[in-house]
Amino acid sequence: MTLQEIKQNESIRALVHAGNKYLEAMGYTDHGPRHVGYVSDTASRVLRSLGYDEHTVELAAIAGWVHDVGNAINRHNHGANGAILLYPVLREMGMPINDVVSIITAVGNHEEHNGFISNPVSAALAIGDKSDAHKSRVRGGKPDPTDIHDRVNFAIQQNKVTIHREKKLIRQELTMDDTSSVMEYLTIYLERIQMCEAAADFLGTRFQLYINGAQVNNHKED
Repeated sequence: MTLQEIKQNESIRALVHAGNKYLEAMGYTDHGPRHVGYVSDTASRVLRSLGYDEHTVELAAIAGWVHDVGNAINRHNHGANGAILLYPVLREMGMPINDVVSIITAVGNHEEHNGFISNPVSAALAIGDKSDAHKSRVRGGKPDPTDIHDRVNFAIQQNKVTIHREKKLIRQELTMDDTSSVMEYLTIYLERIQMCEAAADFLGTRFQLYINGAQVNNHKED
């Protein structure tokens, strides 16, 4: 089964849309096609760059696209809710059971406060999801100055994730302007950074974060 088939499925499309609209009503940043597209692309790119087979790479791409469907029910426990929602949909589409299990395990464990990395798809999904920070996530391009998530995301002008297979290194480089600060970024992203570190470790690599050229976490350069 391919990512394109997943994107065209009526149930998946409805769930992605509903989850994004729910979070829009709550005042959250984008969780629609822009976000899930970034996550899908980054998750698959991580595994492909590290030499995983194309089937596993495609599963990571699919997991990235569907990971937030649980928001159609509630923001709280949306990972587990999403996994439960996805099981019958993916099986009805004819996805093999082992592939379904890989995806729902990844989706059910992508929340930083209760997720556990247990397979390559889960690790790649975590890195894809938790690394997404950029001004384009702010809805309508108009940040709410009282909302720290809007301020932080709108301040991020560039976000680049590179995978160095030989160095066993995954590096995220952010460029921020002065409308927010590194302190504010860490206030909302610290647990996500730690999840990226755990995911990179599972994949046999290290995760490094740079903001405006300065290394933020303490994994030393080789």
